[in-house]
Amino acid sequence: MQNEQETMNQSTGLPENAFRELKEGERYVPPMNPGKNYPEVTVYSVTIGLVMAVIFSAAAAFLGLKVGQVFEAAIPIAIIAVGLSSATGRKNALGENVIIQSIGACSGIVVAGAIFTLPALYILQAKYPEITVDFLKIFLSSLLGGVLGILFFIPFRKYFCADQHGKFPFPEATATTQVLISGEKGGGQAMPLIVAGLVGGVYDFILSTFGWWSEVLTTTVIPAGQRFVESTKMVFKINTGAALLGLGYIVGLKYSFIIFAGSAFVWWIIIPLMSMGVDAGVAPETIFSGSARFIGIGGIAMSGVIGIIKSWGIIRNAIGLATKEIGGKGGEKRNILRTEKDMSMKVLAFSLLAAFVITFVFFYIGVINNLMQTIVAFFVVTVIAFLFTTVAANAIAIVGSNPVSGMTLMTLIIASGVFVAIGLKGASGIVASMVIGGVVCTALSMAGGMVTDMKIGYWLGSTPQKQQSWKFLGTIVSAATVGGVMLILNDVYGFTGDKALVAPQANAMAAVIEPLMMGGETPWLLYGIGAILAILLNWLGVPALAFSLGMFIPLQLNTPLLVGGIISWFVSTRSKDAALNKARLERGTLLASGFIAGGALLGVVSAALKFAGFEYNYSAPETELQLLGLVAYIALLVYFTWDCLRAKKDA
Repeated sequence: MQNEQETMNQSTGLPENAFRELKEGERYVPPMNPGKNYPEVTVYSVTIGLVMAVIFSAAAAFLGLKVGQVFEAAIPIAIIAVGLSSATGRKNALGENVIIQSIGACSGIVVAGAIFTLPALYILQAKYPEITVDFLKIFLSSLLGGVLGILFFIPFRKYFCADQHGKFPFPEATATTQVLISGEKGGGQAMPLIVAGLVGGVYDFILSTFGWWSEVLTTTVIPAGQRFVESTKMVFKINTGAALLGLGYIVGLKYSFIIFAGSAFVWWIIIPLMSMGVDAGVAPETIFSGSARFIGIGGIAMSGVIGIIKSWGIIRNAIGLATKEIGGKGGEKRNILRTEKDMSMKVLAFSLLAAFVITFVFFYIGVINNLMQTIVAFFVVTVIAFLFTTVAANAIAIVGSNPVSGMTLMTLIIASGVFVAIGLKGASGIVASMVIGGVVCTALSMAGGMVTDMKIGYWLGSTPQKQQSWKFLGTIVSAATVGGVMLILNDVYGFTGDKALVAPQANAMAAVIEPLMMGGETPWLLYGIGAILAILLNWLGVPALAFSLGMFIPLQLNTPLLVGGIISWFVSTRSKDAALNKARLERGTLLASGFIAGGALLGVVSAALKFAGFEYNYSAPETELQLLGLVAYIALLVYFTWDCLRAKKDA
């Protein structure tokens, strides 16, 4: 059966066809053989996973609300899981480590959904005392959103993980998988990942903690560039972080170029056009955040509609299978491989029904107290959350960033417009919109997290059913932790007044919702332009979501993706020997994963130091900081490229 088992790639520890599209009749065989059973759900893995969920939920909530950033917990948890299994000498720990990561990663997912929206209730409570906030509202909003996100995604698992094998880059899943497999393989195979993790982590740590050079390079630093920006409103920016560079490498040249093209379209065409007739003192950044990025939101929303239309066959098949199973007409049971077993459609259907009922009751008794308005609110939540599930999953699969804030903002605007039309406005309308926004935001955040978890499991050979089932427990624990932490933070710091928590996303949501509920204008024209643009791009065969993400995400975060994509193209095309090019590309994937992992882990440390009050003010002229930033970034690019080219093809 030699030809049944793929040869393991010596540089990554994964089969050689892990990251490419499969040929006709070819199949992917993961490191954990589908025909064998491995330790996965154990007392050890569940306990450690839950401990990670509590710790990282509290840390992410603290740091996200205080500093304004929510870190991705999956990679740090994977590193800790590998370290613990190595320290305790556990054998065959790969399956357990996947479960630990899967349960623990619920923390960052649920936190992102909660803190982007629910603190807005505290913010607006200062103006409208009749708004009430309690633990149950926060807990149920986060929990129900997380549960819906899990259930909505499960029917799409096979499509994203297996059917689209090699078609999406899955940056975060790639980095996490490399961390987990390196712990299992050990030895020289893990060394490039460890070295790159140290280089990238220390680089980003110095940058974010000490600020010895500029994090963002911009053309405005020189007088001529500043004058050019003032006259044209065209600016160039690039983030010099190692993690984003690694992300761009894994995304690859194709998608990184499309994402950058969307950014260039907004920053170098739309913003200059919008600046005509505007006060000359208005910066391009102000135009982007105040209006131009709404075109991206419209494009993202329409990409969701297009995605649902294209995926309708998958949805129809899933519904048909569920109907057959529920009716007992599933026919003879097939001998399904362990790695292909999802939660049964019968269980999924009944779980969805139960989640729908609980969500409806929560909206009616705990939020709205009006039957007709509750029916409308429930319909809005379920339809939009389901509609955007594929958008969130696609975004994570392509670029590793989930545009939940943009999709949630669109949800809030649509929901608020509907609520006002049916008479639900004022303070009660604000509460309804924000709680519903919390449910949708957490659902979309969870859908993006699920596609990462399921792809990690697919690459390594975990049992999907076990990952899916235990994800619910991680969600419950994370939602409870977030609810408690948010109440404590409000009592200690507050969200308004002097020395209040920053909560930038929630402040943005509050700023949008208040005028809508109290009477105000909505930029429907800009949303419409984005939607039409997405339709045209799809018609031309250009990935509309990737382009729309570029329009929504700031320029400085998209530019390094293109740089990373160019390096991946460069190192994989220098030789006439295809095997050598392949070895270089795969070594680069390990190095890029190390950059992401190191940046994520030490990024948590840096944010924790800032939260604890550590301040290091390095004072130097901006021109000097920019020059140092340019030198440091070039040095990083040279090291990255050189190390990729050091790869040797397998003998």
